[in-house]
Amino acid sequence: MKIKMMLASALALAMVYGGMAAIAQQGAAQNAPAPASQATPAAPPLQMNSIAPPEKIEFPPANPKSFTAASPTTQEVNAFLKQIWGYDPNRVWQVMGIQTTTAPGISRVTILVGEQGVSHTASPTVFFVTPDGHHAVAGSDVITFGAHPFAAALQKLEERATGPYRGPNSKSLMLVEFADLQCPDCKLAAPTMDKLAMDFPNARIVFELFPLSSIHPEAEKAAEYGVCVAQQKGNAAFFQFVQAVFDTQDSLRTDADGTLKAAATKAGADAATVATCAGTPAAESAVAASVKLGKDLDVNQTPTLFVNGRPVPVTGVPYTTLKQIVSYAAQEAPAAATAGH
Repeated sequence: MKIKMMLASALALAMVYGGMAAIAQQGAAQNAPAPASQATPAAPPLQMNSIAPPEKIEFPPANPKSFTAASPTTQEVNAFLKQIWGYDPNRVWQVMGIQTTTAPGISRVTILVGEQGVSHTASPTVFFVTPDGHHAVAGSDVITFGAHPFAAALQKLEERATGPYRGPNSKSLMLVEFADLQCPDCKLAAPTMDKLAMDFPNARIVFELFPLSSIHPEAEKAAEYGVCVAQQKGNAAFFQFVQAVFDTQDSLRTDADGTLKAAATKAGADAATVATCAGTPAAESAVAASVKLGKDLDVNQTPTLFVNGRPVPVTGVPYTTLKQIVSYAAQEAPAAATAGH
């Protein structure tokens, strides 16, 4: 459930999520239900000759006069874009200019970017790099710039993402989901997270509780129940509890205590003990720490998934795209391929 618009800057979204919004729209169109059959059969479609896109997009040569800034270098820009877009084998780009601006130390970066096999041409994209070389300004958003733009977020997650998890103890490939148990989108995302767990058994998949209490009044209580189930019965029971809550999510509005106790029982926990634990300072503190971590990472919607520090939307994106991103993260961290329990 969004609590502020993430589409404030189409450019920033494209840079961080690699054009997933457009891909999601394409997937939605492809998966739209067919119209009801008519009384008379539809006329056969017209046969039209299509021109296949070229196998490779040809970029024009860059003008040396368009490189007037000392920083960042072309190599640094390419390293940054490789981290952003490297998961997509069809994404190609070329740096066309790195120029000084009237603002001291701020550089204007111009690139051409395209999709091989999708379009015949590349489109220009512009962003600005701050004097410290650590941030890029894309539209109205400020994002981390550099050869390792997700490293700082990953370090925070490695140190502080201590929620229930499934998978190995190794943190080489780390998927961290921030979710709200009363959030309908989080319920919809659960099968996707289960599929990721099956397809990537070497991934450590962490569940961080992020109740949006302002719009989900029972989310905080549900989160505290979850903390207590995990403390009493362990990680596996926690995920059983989460699924049980999602299965009866609508009942939280009318009978939160009964719904949560039933979910705890289904997970094999003692419901009375869990209910007593929920609401204690210890349970409240555990949830608060998870929320604080999310806010420190600029989480502003649930569910939000971090793949080795990279923020990724879980809903509205084709699973094949998510799988590409996780696979790419695993390649970037070779130790993940041999990580064990």
